[in-house]
Amino acid sequence: MIALTSPIRTPWHRIPPAPKLVALVVLTAGVLALERPLPLALLLAGVAGGYAAGGRAFMAEGARVMRPLLPLILVLAAWHLVLRAPEAGAVLILRILAAVGAANLVTMTTRLDAMIALVTRLARPLAPVLPPKALALAIALMIRFIPVAAARHAAARDAWRARSPSRPGWRTVPAVLLGTLDDADHVAEALRARGGMS
Repeated sequence: MIALTSPIRTPWHRIPPAPKLVALVVLTAGVLALERPLPLALLLAGVAGGYAAGGRAFMAEGARVMRPLLPLILVLAAWHLVLRAPEAGAVLILRILAAVGAANLVTMTTRLDAMIALVTRLARPLAPVLPPKALALAIALMIRFIPVAAARHAAARDAWRARSPSRPGWRTVPAVLLGTLDDADHVAEALRARGGMS
């Protein structure tokens, strides 16, 4: 879903996790706020430039990590061509690529232990009611899932609009929640297999 830390060293590896996570949140909000293909394409070009700063091998690794999105992108492109709505399709595809690409860039250049350490330090005042390590892991996983959940919501909303002229409203929420719960179940199984939080 989202890449693990890359062994290929880049300038981004030297940046602490805090500014990278803040930048990711801001970029994801910008992706969701933009509604025209051109600014989204420029934003995606900026994300691609981030990969390019890591060198050719890092760019190739980033492209490999993004490859699983290709079937979804092709289906969305074909569907919007059938609907004769290429601009809406371009907006959706660019949003997905920019958000997931940025999240991958952050996770490929940030060690999970550094991310957890940051949240653990920030959560120390909550230690009497909530273990900082558990909170740190939960937040780190949530940050990694945000772009995926946003992409899933955008796809569900677009699918609804393709079938109905009415606004989707709350109707896309169950599909997004079920997909997120399924992802959470897989993560929980992986954590249990590795000994949980111990």
